Amino acid sequence: MLALFGVLIIIASVVLGLIVLIQNPKGGGLSGSLSGFGNQLMGVKQSTDVLEKGTWIFAAVVGLLCLMSPAFIPKDGSSSSANDKLLNDVPVSAPRTNPAAPTNSTSLPAPAPADTGK
Repeated sequence: MLALFGVLIIIASVVLGLIVLIQNPKGGGLSGSLSGFGNQLMGVKQSTDVLEKGTWIFAAVVGLLCLMSPAFIPKDGSSSSANDKLLNDVPVSAPRTNPAAPTNSTSLPAPAPADTGK
């Protein structure tokens, strides 16, 4: 279920970004780029209203999806992902330890005597 919320949030965010990028910060927006065609179709004022309403709607959708998604996180500590279940089925091997140091003193060189300076 969290994956569904993630996908919906990403889609709504991309659409919101596109709507914001279409708008012109000086107020021309979509109607300025269509060079008069927007006036014939839906009017200059109407196109900026539609884009502004779309911005608010998609911002609200992203916000609501982000606020609702934590309600679907499992509370019992178990995960709902199939990959996590596969990882839990793998047996854990015993920790590896280093072999003990050899007890035969002839195989090790004798330490050099310390120079005391006397």
